Amino acid sequence: MKYLIGIDLGTSATKTVLFDEKGTAVSSKSVEYPLYQPQNGWAEQNPEDWYNAAITTLTYVVKNSGVDPDDIVSLGISGQMHGLVMLDEKCDVLRPAILWCDQRTGKECEELTEKLGLDTLIKITANPALTGFTASKILWVKNNEPENFAKCRHILLPKDYLRFRLTGDFATEVSDASGMQLLDVPGRKWSDIMINALGIKEEYLAKVYESPEITGYINNDTSLKTGLSVKTSVAGGAGDNAAAAVGMGVVTEGKAFTTIGTSGVVFAHTDNPVIDPKGRVHTFCCAVPGAWHVMGVTQGAGLSLQWFKNNFCFEEIHQANEENKDVYQITDAKAKDIPIGCDKLIYLPYLMGERTPHLDPDCRGVFFGLSAMHTKAHFIRALMEGVTYSLYDCLLVLKEMGITPLSMLLCGGGSKSKLWKNMICDTFSVPVETAKSSDAAALGVAVLAAVGAGIYGSIKEACDAMVPQVSDKILPDTDNTASYRKYYNIYSSLYTSLKVNYKDLANLS
Repeated sequence: MKYLIGIDLGTSATKTVLFDEKGTAVSSKSVEYPLYQPQNGWAEQNPEDWYNAAITTLTYVVKNSGVDPDDIVSLGISGQMHGLVMLDEKCDVLRPAILWCDQRTGKECEELTEKLGLDTLIKITANPALTGFTASKILWVKNNEPENFAKCRHILLPKDYLRFRLTGDFATEVSDASGMQLLDVPGRKWSDIMINALGIKEEYLAKVYESPEITGYINNDTSLKTGLSVKTSVAGGAGDNAAAAVGMGVVTEGKAFTTIGTSGVVFAHTDNPVIDPKGRVHTFCCAVPGAWHVMGVTQGAGLSLQWFKNNFCFEEIHQANEENKDVYQITDAKAKDIPIGCDKLIYLPYLMGERTPHLDPDCRGVFFGLSAMHTKAHFIRALMEGVTYSLYDCLLVLKEMGITPLSMLLCGGGSKSKLWKNMICDTFSVPVETAKSSDAAALGVAVLAAVGAGIYGSIKEACDAMVPQVSDKILPDTDNTASYRKYYNIYSSLYTSLKVNYKDLANLS
């Protein structure tokens, strides 16, 4: 039996999982680390924390699994996207990594758009300039920390910094590189135009591989620290959502998934580089060679329900503690008793601004239609319905682009809610299934590693062998679909009605 390792370098923790060649998890370990916010809207981490977490978790799964290290043939890394890691000529880290959720680069996004034009940005990188992407972070360092910019000789993404420490190789792959806004996304290569606009050299960037390609091997230092063999290869891996797609088997045309986590994602595989000219959704290279994915994002998905729970559900939290239940089981039960439409209460989930379809950092959350009859249970259901409508917004943009999923996989914390699953199914009007794997990103990069190591001939073949079958398929109820659509039509008009008010509110001192 051959074995594979998947490392998932997240924002809050790194999790390492050892799988056998059939996709069964043999051993796993997770280590958390801090996030630093030195100023309002900033988000940074120490890359050394990622490395230490990876060494700790790798050592654990290798030494506690009972597996011969020589049988661990390959390793893949999934990573939080867009983060900026800068190294000097000695390969030392110059400054803390600036993360995907950092919002300091608004002026730099405007600068990039003015310099290149929105049409050029979208044509080359398939996306408008956004604060989350790496290019604007590089420009921020150039504008605000010229001494660090002058010393920079290597620019890496979080997972690729970890790859460098484990192997000594400077490498990246197309899915994660797509989120840097430096890649020619249709051409799957670095863009000279973007590189020149930032005033950097292409040699500062890592070599670009396809996701299942082998980029190097475990070096002697890593072998001594973890017990891994120097014969263990390291595959390109993938950005977190692209990796999760592979870990759920979303690797062919017509496949899609929806995530209800802190944020919400509607992700669809496509064999062609379809780009939204309005920049409402992201088009990235996916982990399957020669294919892409399109992804809509809503900022305040599970965050909305978590915010309400933390601030207003003290009774439900107490009950959950008393009955040893998940508090969301209790809130679900209360929301289930409320009819579709929440007796005419509608929620806009813009707690953190919005990305799809509005690209508006100034919009904010709204309860619309509030009356004296409404109870806490109405609010809970309205929150869930509002998030569902926001995700439906994402799906409609994909359909406008000619991408029409035949079914939808549901994952993330929200997938545990039967009520939310039914809302998605009825509102989207497609069959919905629940993804089984709780380690989809780690499994996804293990699948890529298995292909790179030659265990399987293609990602599709590897997914068929390693990815568990989905469960709990449900079909839409046409009557419910009609009811949800009536409320969605009102929901979708509210942003337009409030757009000017949002801007006025943001401009108040």
